Amino acid sequence: MKFLDQAKVYIRSGNGGNGCVSFRREKYIEFGGPDGGDGGRGGDVWAECVDNLNTLIDFRYQQHYKAERGGNGMGKDRSGKRGLDKTLRVPPGTQILDEDNETLFADLTKPGDRARLAKGGNGGFGNAHFKSSTNRAPRNANPGEMGIEATLWLRLKLIADAGLVGLPNAGKSTLLARVSAAKPKIADYPFTTLHPNLGVVRAGDIDFVLADIPGLIEGAHEGAGLGDRFLGHVERCAMLLHLIDVTQEDPVAAYQTVRNELDAYGGGLKGKPEIVALSKCDALDQAALAARVAELGAALGFTPLAISAQSGQGLDKALHLLGAAVAAARGREREAQQPVDEPVEGWRP
Repeated sequence: MKFLDQAKVYIRSGNGGNGCVSFRREKYIEFGGPDGGDGGRGGDVWAECVDNLNTLIDFRYQQHYKAERGGNGMGKDRSGKRGLDKTLRVPPGTQILDEDNETLFADLTKPGDRARLAKGGNGGFGNAHFKSSTNRAPRNANPGEMGIEATLWLRLKLIADAGLVGLPNAGKSTLLARVSAAKPKIADYPFTTLHPNLGVVRAGDIDFVLADIPGLIEGAHEGAGLGDRFLGHVERCAMLLHLIDVTQEDPVAAYQTVRNELDAYGGGLKGKPEIVALSKCDALDQAALAARVAELGAALGFTPLAISAQSGQGLDKALHLLGAAVAAARGREREAQQPVDEPVEGWRP
């Protein structure tokens, strides 16, 4: 299935049904009176989060979603039927924004979340509604209200516990394929991943979801290389594993490039904890590797990890650090969701 994290849709709620002008006309009933029913209400447009989707690809092939119109009122005080609702089924982590792609309408993060995007129009009153002591035979009825139409953006931000970030060709896809059952594209020539990949990783007794975020380049927070969309997937991660290719000439500059983009993007990425690791360490001998670790450690103020997805060097330590950070974040989230017991005041006269 092709991954798609942004889509534009047109929605329209249903118009309300028109009220009816009608009078009773039965044999032997001389003054039947008005009996026009009200129009039915138009259907609403909803968005619902479901757990069996992980992409917005369905919205590539269908962009228009219209709810059903309410039925018109009828004689004998019969109301029109209510229009059927239209529901957009979206994956967890979907944000719904206005046409300007900035104003947030809803953020659906867990299955079962629902948001009404457009309310259906009310049905018009029939002439029976206007009957009074002074107006015994009203001949007017209201038309139904018009529905609401809008153009919205759907943006998917992956729900992952930890994320892999770094420059292109830093070894992120290779690492994800090594530690999980994910099968991202891997080749022996330089290229960049075009869409995020997810994999479930087990570290000790902890299972967590690891996201391979496509490589970031300078200016990513301004949209260079689709970086603003890629950075959006990092917002929901509790921990970052920052990979730096040990074989490149200046690992310190590589770290600063990605770090500057994370800080400039905002969205809570500036203070997000990270683990820094030099990747592809099997490509250097011990002396050269020690020199690179010391060089980067002097710039960071702490010693980075040295890992290799090919040989497995340092992977267990990196995964256990990620797992511990994810477990701590889950614990904080559970504590935040627990209701606070309010003190019970004693009886007083």
